[in-house]
Amino acid sequence: MTLLDWITLSITLLFIIVYGVYKNRSDTNIDGYLLGNQSLPWYHVGFSVMATQASAITFLSAPGQGFSDGMRFVQFYFGLPLAMIVLCITFIPIFHRLKVYTAYEYLESRFDSRVRVFTAILFLIQRGLSTGISIYAPSIILSTIFGWDIFYTNIIMGGIVLTYTVIGGTKAISYTHLQQMMIVTAAMVFAGVLVVKMLPESMSLVDALKIAGKTERLNIINFEFNPQDRYNVWSGLIAGFFLQLSYFGTDQSQVSRYLTGESITQSRLGLVMNGLLKIPMQFGILLIGVLVFVFYQYNPSPVFFNKVETEKLRNSQFATEFKQLENQHISLSEQRKNEILALQKNIETPENQQFTNSKENLKSIDKQIKEVRGKVVDLIKKNDSNADSNDINYVFLRFVLDYLPHGLIGLLIAVIFSASMGSVASAYNSLASTTVIDIYRKTTKKELTEKLELNASKVFTILWGLFCIVVAQFAHNLGSSMIELVNILGSWFYGVILGIFLVAFYFKKIGSKATFYSAVISQILVILIWKYDLVAYLWLNPIGCVLVISLGWFFQLLIPKESTTSN
Repeated sequence: MTLLDWITLSITLLFIIVYGVYKNRSDTNIDGYLLGNQSLPWYHVGFSVMATQASAITFLSAPGQGFSDGMRFVQFYFGLPLAMIVLCITFIPIFHRLKVYTAYEYLESRFDSRVRVFTAILFLIQRGLSTGISIYAPSIILSTIFGWDIFYTNIIMGGIVLTYTVIGGTKAISYTHLQQMMIVTAAMVFAGVLVVKMLPESMSLVDALKIAGKTERLNIINFEFNPQDRYNVWSGLIAGFFLQLSYFGTDQSQVSRYLTGESITQSRLGLVMNGLLKIPMQFGILLIGVLVFVFYQYNPSPVFFNKVETEKLRNSQFATEFKQLENQHISLSEQRKNEILALQKNIETPENQQFTNSKENLKSIDKQIKEVRGKVVDLIKKNDSNADSNDINYVFLRFVLDYLPHGLIGLLIAVIFSASMGSVASAYNSLASTTVIDIYRKTTKKELTEKLELNASKVFTILWGLFCIVVAQFAHNLGSSMIELVNILGSWFYGVILGIFLVAFYFKKIGSKATFYSAVISQILVILIWKYDLVAYLWLNPIGCVLVISLGWFFQLLIPKESTTSN
C-alpha cells in the first residue's frame, strides 16, 4: 500500500467512527444506549440490518466463494423475502407492543424464566462464536499487508470496535451503519467495473460471463432436491427460510436493529428494504468473485493466495520444493490461458470439435492445478501445523492488493474494515444487552438503577468483546470459507430458538416445562445430526424447529395439568 492508500483508509475509518460517536454523545440511560430511544427512521433501520449481516466476511469470503464454487451460494438467500414478510406480520408488532429490550423478554411472560434464560444462553453462545469469526476476517487484511501475527491483529481489530461500541451505544452503531453501507455499495460497484476493464481488450462483460458459464461458475439455479447438497432452490426456499426467519426474528443482534425504529411501520419498512436489496447485493458480490476467476484465466494467479503463508515457505527448509511447485503452476497457468483463448474463439459454435477439445483440456489442466495446490497446502502444514491452509478467504484481498489502482486499494480495505466494525459492534451490543436484560436482571440481588444498568451494559460489552477476541484466535483452525462457517454455527442453534418462539406465538396449549424439555433434547439431537453429517447444514434449521414443536406436543401430553400462559 502507498501513502495515498493509507490516507484514504485513515480518513474513511476516522470519519465513520467520529461521526457515529458524535451522533450518540448525549445518551445517558439504558434505553438510549441499547435502543437508541426508538427514534430512528426506516432507512436507518434498513441499512443497519443490512450492515449487521454484511460483515467483513461478506466482502472477503463471498468473492472467494464465487471464485471457487460459482454463483450457487446465492440460492442460500431465496427464503429471505418470505421471512421478511412473516416477520413484519408477526414478530415486529409483538416486540414493539411489549416494549422489550431483547427478544427473549417475551418468553418469560409466555413461559417462565427458565425458558427465557435457556434461549438467551443459546443465542449468547452462537453469537459469541460467530463474532469471533467476524473479528478474524479483517485481521486477515492486516496480517496479509504487514505479515503480522494473526494473534495481534485480532486484538487490534476487536479492540478498535470495542472502544466505540462502549462509548457510543446502539445509536452510534446505527449511524455508522448508514455511512458504511453507502461506502460499501459505491466501492464494490467500482471494483466490479474495474475487474471487467482489466479483462483482455477484446472481451466484453457478456464474453466474460460466457467463459464463466462454460467453466461452470454460473450455476445459479439447481432444482434437484437433495438434502445432502448445501445449495439448491429447495434448501434456499425452505431451509434458508427457517434460518433467515430465526436470524432476523430471534437473534438479538438483528432484533436490536429494528427495535430502534420509531414505529412499527418504520421497522417494517426497514426489513422490507433489506429483503428487497439483500439478494441483488449478494448476487453482485458473488459475481465479482466469478469475474475475478475469469480474470485469472488470462493472467497469472498465485499458487496459494495467502501471501503470509507462502512467504513463510520461501524462508523455510521447503523453499526449493515450493519453488518447483510454483514453476509447475506457472506452466500450467500458461497452458490454461491458451486453452481459454481457444475456447473463447469457438464459443459461438459449441458443437465444434475444437471447442469440445478445449473444454476437455481445461478440465485436465484444472485438475493438475488442484493437485499442485494440494501439494503446496501439504508443505504449508508441514512447515507450520497451525498455519491457515484454506485460502478461499484471501482470493479477493490478494487480487485487490496485486492489481487495483492505489487509492482504491485503501478505499476497499476501508470498506472491509468498516463492514466488520458494523457487524461486530452490533454483536457486542446485542451480547451485552441480552446478558444484562435476560440474565443479570434475573440473577442479581442488587436494586438496579438506570445508571447501574448502563454501567453494567458497558462492562458486559467489554467482557464479551474480550471473549470474542479469544474466539478469533482459534478461527483459522476451523477451515472452510468464513461465510459458510458463520452460517453453519448459526444453524446449530437457530432452528431450536425459532421453534421456541413459534411455540410461544402459535401453540398456546404447550406450556413452559414441555417447551424447556423439548428445546434441550432438540438441541442435542441437532448437534448429533450435524456431527454425523446426515443432512446439509441448512436443513438443521427446519429440523430443529420441527423437533421443538413436535416434542413439545409430546411432553405436554405427559404433563397435561401444567398451566400455560398466553400473551
